[in-house]
Amino acid sequence: MDSNTHGIVLYDGECLFCHASMRFIVDRDREGYFRFGAAQDERAQPLLQQYGLTDITSSTIVLVERDQVYLRSTAALRIARHLGWPWTLMAVFLIVPRPVRDAVYDAVASVRHRLFGRTDACELPSEAIRQRLI
Repeated sequence: MDSNTHGIVLYDGECLFCHASMRFIVDRDREGYFRFGAAQDERAQPLLQQYGLTDITSSTIVLVERDQVYLRSTAALRIARHLGWPWTLMAVFLIVPRPVRDAVYDAVASVRHRLFGRTDACELPSEAIRQRLI
């Protein structure tokens, strides 16, 4: 998978909030820029290893874009830049210092399973999502 052509998003495949987030991105990514994979999936492991992310936790979203790796709040805000109006406006928060942004990100990540749940079953993705899996 070429990160110069597509942004590659790795997410927690056991998190229902993360699954919903990927559907949200797919529905708004009109150009089909993003490709997706669960961080726990064996197909994601070579990519994680390539960028030295073998100890990445499932609470961290990963964006690989143009051979650069972005994590947590930076990844989320860079993804938003590609989603069109009004989501592209979220990129303005990139001016907020990363430790502050990541603290908010971590707060949401710490409660996401309690609020939205987990799954150990593989969700059958829509055709639109299947075409964009790594």
